[in-house]
Amino acid sequence: MLDIAFIREHPELVRHAAKVKGIALDLDRLLDLDAERRRLVARIEGLRAERNRRSPEVPRLQGQEREQAVRELRELGNQLEELEPVLESVERELESLMLLVPNPPAPEVPVGESDADNREVRRWGEPPRFDFPALDHATLGERLGLVDLPRGVRLAGSRYYVLRGDGALLERAVLCYAMDLLVRKGFVPLSVPMLVREEAMRGTGYFPGGEEQAYAVPRDGLYLIGTAEVPVTAYHAGEILAEDDLPLYYAGFSGCFRREAGAAGRDTAGVYRVHQFYKVEQVVLGRADAEESARHLEFITANAEELLQGLELPYRVVAVCTGEMGQGQVKKYDIETWMPSRQAYCETHSASMFHDFQARRLKMRYRDREGTIRYVHTLNNTALASPRILIPLLEVHQQADGSVRIPPVLRPYLAGRERLGA
Repeated sequence: MLDIAFIREHPELVRHAAKVKGIALDLDRLLDLDAERRRLVARIEGLRAERNRRSPEVPRLQGQEREQAVRELRELGNQLEELEPVLESVERELESLMLLVPNPPAPEVPVGESDADNREVRRWGEPPRFDFPALDHATLGERLGLVDLPRGVRLAGSRYYVLRGDGALLERAVLCYAMDLLVRKGFVPLSVPMLVREEAMRGTGYFPGGEEQAYAVPRDGLYLIGTAEVPVTAYHAGEILAEDDLPLYYAGFSGCFRREAGAAGRDTAGVYRVHQFYKVEQVVLGRADAEESARHLEFITANAEELLQGLELPYRVVAVCTGEMGQGQVKKYDIETWMPSRQAYCETHSASMFHDFQARRLKMRYRDREGTIRYVHTLNNTALASPRILIPLLEVHQQADGSVRIPPVLRPYLAGRERLGA
């Protein structure tokens, strides 16, 4: 959510942000409602002040003067009874529109409509060249007894799976590796609830607009999270932190659930796009400083790159264009890892910078050293998501004899083993 004063002062910037992000927004209606709200607030406050000023005088009056004063006070009360519901209605509509206002992208963000307009920033590693018929991850997983797709579908339907044996151990290994790497860098690990209230989904910007992607539990008024970003970012909602405690670095671990509404027929083979998965998420809460936030964005992106380099997986970093960014993001990087079966770099990580967009919704603030209350800046990044990361891990490191080489960084988590299926 943006500051209404900022919207008033920069309507064309907000209008441009909505255009380049492809977000429908009736900004004129929002500004009209804001003006009407301010007019009503001034009128109501004036009436209340007048009533408060005159009420103590009534007991001192007599006769007709007293009757006249009572009638006038009653009229003030009637006017307030008429205006207060009008103000409430205006505020509700204004709030609903405020939740749709996009955060303007940073000037360096490429303008575009689809991922074809993303701009490559850098690459690391070289895609492997196989001198044998390479297999896709689903075939490798089946042959090595790592993945059981048919039984996963039988248990829960399409886009579900079972990791078994070494597949389950490999997933545990990559998740532990990611968490350990972040802890060494000063991140505080958090194991968070996977069910949250609507306020957390709305506060982090997933609602309104993302309801179709979320699994709901109506009986309890809760939602299954699609990323640990939601509970970790909302962890300090409603609090006033101290500037000296910032920045806060959190590494959240959770299961994640997404309906993948509208994705029928896309990426149905294997475990690329599934309904249930696990993530280790980096979240940063920092000071209200745009330059500092930019440094945090580079830091968390570099952490994800270090993780991929340890896994010896070729990747590229792209600056995400405006049309592919979310409503609240000021700047975003995607990391795309090489997947041999697709002969393409495919998204495995995202890093996002929000400035105070989420913090305003969550009422998450800090007191600076001069005593001024400010909203924190938030950022997040997918340190690792499984089982998607298993796709390049299996495919890139497959061997001619059908085994899969284990990168050295994972061997301590797998009893020192060098291969799966050897």
